[in-house]
Amino acid sequence: MKGVVLAGGLGKRLEPLTHITNKHLLPVYDRPMIYYPIQTLVEAGMSRILLVTGGANAGDFLRLLGNGQAFGLKHLDYTYQRGEGGIADALRLAEHFASGEPIVVMLGDNIVEQGIKPFLERFAAQGSGAKILLKAVEDPGRFGVAELEGDRIVGIEEKPARPKSPYVVTGIYLYDARVFDIIRTLQPSARGELEITDVNNAYIRDGQMTFDILDGWWTDAGLPETLYRATTLVRERALRHKGASAEPAGAGAGFTPPLLPR
Repeated sequence: MKGVVLAGGLGKRLEPLTHITNKHLLPVYDRPMIYYPIQTLVEAGMSRILLVTGGANAGDFLRLLGNGQAFGLKHLDYTYQRGEGGIADALRLAEHFASGEPIVVMLGDNIVEQGIKPFLERFAAQGSGAKILLKAVEDPGRFGVAELEGDRIVGIEEKPARPKSPYVVTGIYLYDARVFDIIRTLQPSARGELEITDVNNAYIRDGQMTFDILDGWWTDAGLPETLYRATTLVRERALRHKGASAEPAGAGAGFTPPLLPR
């Protein structure tokens, strides 16, 4: 399995911060935002990662990350997305890199409290199809919302006025090689983009989609409010880990911050 981090887009919702840099290079607490998804994938066992970026500051990623050696990677690959064609449009650029292997895809502004390796292991045991990771939030209407029936996911609705559940699709997706065939069948949405929700719903219609619920907190960092939230949560985690080194084993374990407005 290979990893893909999607870090394109112009970050307009974070202007004026993004007038002179890519949003994924903005700081979240003590390091650039892009460090977090890369580290999450490395800790999950990825040794090959592709970074999809774009815009006028794409070269800054190379200067910052180099060949990925600082993360323990064998190699860090790069590719360039022209314009803003959507998440699925960015993902299609990973087809050559994937080379027929399954992939785990993570949006570059997603930050998680706990690791995702158990979910990758379950996906590998699944053998084919796709898996998405969900999280309950207080305002699901801002996201792609999962409609669940027991242990089955029966559909995803993008930014619904009346969400059918509190569970939203996070920016972590696991796909087999068929994902690129599905992307080739997509038509641009009303906003002129190839939508990842359409990819996921195609797997759902074919009975090839499973889901898991993320442990711990999850946040994106694509708005001023969520960028601040991400910094606060990461700082609290860092301080908690620092304090835990001086506490008895197990002290403070199991703490999960409450749901916050997003």
